[in-house]
Amino acid sequence: MTSSPADPSVIDSRQAAIRLLVSLGLVVLGNSSMYVVSVVLPAVQVEFGISRADASMPYTLMMICLGLGGLWTGRLADRYGLTPVLWCGALAVTAGFVGSGFAPNIWLFGLAHAVMGLLGSSATFAPLLADTALWWNKRRGIAVAICACGNYIAGAMWPPLVQHGIETIGWRQTYIILGLICGVGMLILSMYMRQRPPLVVDTPTPVGQVAVNRSRPFGMHPAIAQFLLCVAAVACCVAMAMPQVHIVAYCSDLGYGAARGAEMLSLMLGCGIVSRLVSGMICDRIGGIRTLLLGSALQGLALLLFLPVDGLVPLYIISALFGLFQGGIVPSYAIIIREYFALN
Repeated sequence: MTSSPADPSVIDSRQAAIRLLVSLGLVVLGNSSMYVVSVVLPAVQVEFGISRADASMPYTLMMICLGLGGLWTGRLADRYGLTPVLWCGALAVTAGFVGSGFAPNIWLFGLAHAVMGLLGSSATFAPLLADTALWWNKRRGIAVAICACGNYIAGAMWPPLVQHGIETIGWRQTYIILGLICGVGMLILSMYMRQRPPLVVDTPTPVGQVAVNRSRPFGMHPAIAQFLLCVAAVACCVAMAMPQVHIVAYCSDLGYGAARGAEMLSLMLGCGIVSRLVSGMICDRIGGIRTLLLGSALQGLALLLFLPVDGLVPLYIISALFGLFQGGIVPSYAIIIREYFALN
């Protein structure tokens, strides 16, 4: 374990680029549970003989625990480095998927997903976004966006694979195999994340630009500013989760089948990859705050478009638009914190 910070000369370097690619892979593996639970929801609902609301409970538990776990894993990463946190995350992802595969009822199924959120996904999202922001200055926006794309690559890649597994070997066996693949992959990639990030060094403000007072972000006390950002993040993620969680089951209810819903989810998140990359480039030009406002407004518009639609082709189109409109929101928060808050 390398306990000392990296030299500032590695910022924007080849080493930073390699670390970014490793971070991307870790997010793809660690965030798999956030999207495959939507695919297995119809099968779980039938097997356990429960309502849609009860079948959605594991996702709710997982996301609540993801938020709480992010606070804990972020603090541990600051203190001990990323590698031990990633090891815990790998074990949690494996235990969560395997435990879900053997769960005899919805409560243990939900508990296993809570473990994946608390220790698994939380270890491979917020800490890695924060870490990436410290390795880049000139292209910080696009770098954080690439790291965050792992979340959507997971959403575009895993649902159709899991749906195929459900149709061929069953959801339980598919979950167990997925847990082993993701857990082992995370353990291997974590070995490349032992170097601590460089310390933040304030650079002179360019002529013509207003210096940012990091001691009072947005002119507020840091605790108040951070609280308001947390409220905004919860609000945007509630809106973001609705189509992503329910599109597969909704297509089943409409008679189109779960496979069509899994395709829409992959399309939605695949378009989100494009959105995050474009938003990252926009963020490098106009900053995190303006990018967040733009993405939030477009997300609200796309969500409204779902209300009057139940046709197959329109659902595909609006799913794609939803992905294109809201993909840049989450990375904007990491950029805002890096731009306006004192980090050392």
